[in-house]
Amino acid sequence: MTDSSAYDWKVLENSAEKPVYIQTESELEKYCESWRALPLIAVDTEFQRVETFYPVPGLIQIADDHQCYLIDPLAITDFSSLKALFEDRNVTKLMHASTEDLELFQGVMGALPVPLFDTQLAGALINWGFSMGLQRMLEQKLDIQLEKHETTSDWLQRPLTASQEKYAALDVAYLPAIYALQKAELEQRGHYHWAEQENEHLLASALIDDVEGYEYYKRFTQMWRIPEHKLAALRDLTAWREQVARKRDVPRNRILRNQALLQIVENWPRNIAELSRLDEVKKRILRTDGETILTILRQGQESAESDSPEPIPRPLHFFWNKHLKKLKSIARRIAEEQDIAPELLLRRKELEQLVRSGVEVGEYQLPEEMPVWRRELVGPALLSELEKIENLRTEGA
Repeated sequence: MTDSSAYDWKVLENSAEKPVYIQTESELEKYCESWRALPLIAVDTEFQRVETFYPVPGLIQIADDHQCYLIDPLAITDFSSLKALFEDRNVTKLMHASTEDLELFQGVMGALPVPLFDTQLAGALINWGFSMGLQRMLEQKLDIQLEKHETTSDWLQRPLTASQEKYAALDVAYLPAIYALQKAELEQRGHYHWAEQENEHLLASALIDDVEGYEYYKRFTQMWRIPEHKLAALRDLTAWREQVARKRDVPRNRILRNQALLQIVENWPRNIAELSRLDEVKKRILRTDGETILTILRQGQESAESDSPEPIPRPLHFFWNKHLKKLKSIARRIAEEQDIAPELLLRRKELEQLVRSGVEVGEYQLPEEMPVWRRELVGPALLSELEKIENLRTEGA
């Protein structure tokens, strides 16, 4: 656990009026060295992601024990000193709703901030609210009104306005104060280790990246019954789209929308003329990639035979409808008893994984990636209920 007593939000709030701008590698290296002597720093980013696959960083904000800083990623290309800071486990990195920021850091410098303390995640652990925004958190806990008028700003313009700079700096100025409140409550409950586990889980999730896109097709759950050659083509089309989107640095939808992928596989066009009749396939893509799409379809059977696609899981039998509600209610009751946000204790994906683990064999397993504290807290009750459900299924067979 990290001491934050020296971090005064009023001092940091005042410093946001004139944040320190860091625009050279030497400056960044100097400040990173000083930050590595601290117990914690607050971190945030501003980025744009409209016409690109990867987020384009506009700013990286840091707050230490007395000052807010704005790092300019348009002027700096060598982030090795910041990478070393991020990988220094002696310095806790405070962030709020960090998922997209983690993706940006992974792309820009191939590193994630460890150890991480996400204040939105911690807020759910002490039942401040699930997915609570920073603005509402500050209003409720510090009686601070945080203006969000720069939310849609152009963070790639230079120079930034004074209003933009202040807005960006304030996003990190208050995080140490929020952390101090959350840390005190977590310690009082004896649950700080829960926060540590959830943040480790968040970091681990950020590293899972299907770069080649060969798993994406499983998201199309409505296609679970299609023939194997069509399933192979769907897999190969989504993988091709993923790789092309990354290479061209454009959003997936600029190549093919999900609906276009489904329309292509369902209609199975044999030539450009038939492909052009599909209203979801844009003329631009027809010209540049039409033949590639058709080739992937033609090779569907061969692809299925040489590399059989894993089946898309079939929907759970309607038998499970009421039982899923029962399992959710058990998790909700336990969450209420522990005074934590119910949405955090048992995620929908985890519940489905749990049921699917034993739906065929009758022996259920909690998802391995589920943090230990949640497995221990809710696991026994869920497994006990599943045992009862399995007995019902057996009796009804």
